[in-house]
Amino acid sequence: MILARQPRSPTLAPLVESLWTYDGQLAHGFERMLPSGRMQLLVNLHEDTFRDYRLDGRLAHKTRGVAIQGAYTAPRVVDTACQRSICGVSFAPASASPFLGMPASELTGKVVDLYEIWGRDGTILRERLLQASTPAARLDVLEAALLARARSSKPRDEAVAVACSLLMGGASVRAVGVRLGLSPRRLIERFQVHVGIKPKLFARIARFQRVLESAGGEMTWTTLAGEHGFSDQAHLVREFRAFSGATPAAYRPRSEEARNHVPLDERQFPSIRGGPPRGTLRQCPQTKP
Repeated sequence: MILARQPRSPTLAPLVESLWTYDGQLAHGFERMLPSGRMQLLVNLHEDTFRDYRLDGRLAHKTRGVAIQGAYTAPRVVDTACQRSICGVSFAPASASPFLGMPASELTGKVVDLYEIWGRDGTILRERLLQASTPAARLDVLEAALLARARSSKPRDEAVAVACSLLMGGASVRAVGVRLGLSPRRLIERFQVHVGIKPKLFARIARFQRVLESAGGEMTWTTLAGEHGFSDQAHLVREFRAFSGATPAAYRPRSEEARNHVPLDERQFPSIRGGPPRGTLRQCPQTKP
């Protein structure tokens, strides 16, 4: 079961796309997560650990179960069995920086222990979420923690937030820079501080996300390529593979609503079937927090 809502606080409303919590077990163990250009705060309530894997099944990173996920630029693999009770915050583009106290570029492609950013407040947050009596109460705890941080933090860079909105709508990086009166160098600098990636890469990921929104209808991939400004279908396929780890024809999301979650066919990884060697994909212990 998933429960999600937008923040009730006017202070947080522009900064947070959703507060959410999930409880349940999926039929599949592993998922390929596709990049969106956004950052998240994640709290694993089932196990006090997050593990990220590369597409070849090798363990990429492990941290404690309350973390900030930086903007990813490539797909990664997660073990859903280890995250069967999880909650989090999905920040609007360029809007996590008020809660970080560091450039977003330092978190790009990483899942970082919240203790390194919030100190003991990060550890206390997980404890309070574990004590919450209902899923709705968890969202209240998350919102209260964010609001406490926002009151003592610097505001987001509104120009970069506008730039992200324009790029997600299909505007070119050059047009965005002209509209905001920013030189290419200055636009790149501010994007790396507040988004974590350069504007051209953000624009590519945004276009990929628009393709995912359009996929599954009556339009062919050739038509989609033309609709979204790719030079041809081959160009679309190259970009799709870069951001999803698969071709468009092989793309099978968990659901229409969860288009960035792609169940992993474990037959692609012989090490899983035969008892994975150290450092490769493995199921987590069947324990409760």
